[in-house]
Amino acid sequence: MKAARILRKKIDTEDHITTGILCTFHFWPGLVEMAMKAGLDYLIIDLEHLTYDATMVAEACAIGRRQDFPVLIRPPAAEFTPVRLALDLGPCGLLIPYVESLDTMTTVQDAVYMKPRGRRRPGGPGIHWAPDVNYTSWKNEVEDHLIILPQIESRTGLENADAIAAHPLTTAIAVGPYDLSADLGICWKPESDEMQNALKKIRTAGRNAGKNMWMIGDGPALVAQDYNFLCIGEPTMFLQAKLGELNDLCKNNAAGSGAEDLPLP
Repeated sequence: MKAARILRKKIDTEDHITTGILCTFHFWPGLVEMAMKAGLDYLIIDLEHLTYDATMVAEACAIGRRQDFPVLIRPPAAEFTPVRLALDLGPCGLLIPYVESLDTMTTVQDAVYMKPRGRRRPGGPGIHWAPDVNYTSWKNEVEDHLIILPQIESRTGLENADAIAAHPLTTAIAVGPYDLSADLGICWKPESDEMQNALKKIRTAGRNAGKNMWMIGDGPALVAQDYNFLCIGEPTMFLQAKLGELNDLCKNNAAGSGAEDLPLP
């Protein structure tokens, strides 16, 4: 699983800024190639809030597998069946939503590891990561390199951040800042002291466990805050922002040019 090994090395390199996107509102396999050409380090297909055709998602994961580009999936829930099925589609890792405790991490472990470490039954396009079907090959080539990013998105998860970060399955600790702020009763006040203290607690939990923290938001601002494992946003929002910018430029340039006095067709 070369793509996962590449991403792990970047995540664990302190002076490397690792950037990626979370595809939520719109996705097609061509976005993987666009992300690669843009110089991004990874892409996450978000299946928590929308459902995309499984064949299309598997095709995107296959592009990543063939090009050694990390494609991850966020499953609908941190439950056995959704996590297992997401891994069957062939990503090199998972962003796990709403992780609250070690019990949740045990469920995830059961879903991503074969017996005796878990209860997974591999299938689907995900089997193409392994050179053969022997357990040793599956463990050494796939399981031991999986990227697992548990998201802290609740007060309970925040209270258990140290244990979640320290879990052997955790590659890097992650956060869902909007949902966390809602659970803390400060939705959406990202600059509030309570929210900043929550983020500091999660980040410290990761550091104490020798692990990085995945953070989503304004990329340059996050770099200024010394984050280096970044999700710089959602591509549809970038498109909307750019369209708005171009629209404003066109209309502002036309203002005062007399265009408003032209007869309508």
